[in-house]
Amino acid sequence: MLDLAILGLLEDRDLHGYEIRRQLREHLGLLANVSFGSIYPALSRLEKSGAVVATDGGDAPGTPAPPAPPTGSLSGELAVLRSRRHSPARARRGRKVYRITAAGRQLFGELLAGGGAADDARSFGLRLAFARHLAPQARLTLLERRRALLVQRLGEAEEARVDLDVYARSVVQHTADGIARDIAWLDTLIASERAALVTAGTEPVT
Repeated sequence: MLDLAILGLLEDRDLHGYEIRRQLREHLGLLANVSFGSIYPALSRLEKSGAVVATDGGDAPGTPAPPAPPTGSLSGELAVLRSRRHSPARARRGRKVYRITAAGRQLFGELLAGGGAADDARSFGLRLAFARHLAPQARLTLLERRRALLVQRLGEAEEARVDLDVYARSVVQHTADGIARDIAWLDTLIASERAALVTAGTEPVT
């Protein structure tokens, strides 16, 4: 899922590792807790596979370096500040800029269209956030696949209420209500996608 998110961000523009983390945390709330300890190994893995390339991103003179990631201690923060004060050029030279490649775009498309066992709420939300990169029919398939899964879960939740006490039944009902709202939301999105296909002269596959 992290690979999909990184490639999706790089599809829009080249980014430093720090900027990738900031956008993941601020714009994609599903990955709000992602750390540098997860991002840089993922970037390294994508670079080795040829999905991204990294260049030494020198900043223009006078451009401040981005804030350092928190170390968790006051002494650590002071050490980072002292290091930057004495060697700002080295800090700037070390900031790699990552760019998606043709192979990365192909991988991004495969991850974006994928589903199956990994099609849970988080992965679906992430795919939907980048759904503008999908072909119209693939976008419709993504929505309909998620709806079918939720309809199945709603039926399971309704069956689970049998033989439950009032408290457990209320929890199951609360879950079922949330699923029903998500299905109604998906129905709206699906109707919009189908209308767009009809307007474009491409009948959706049923």
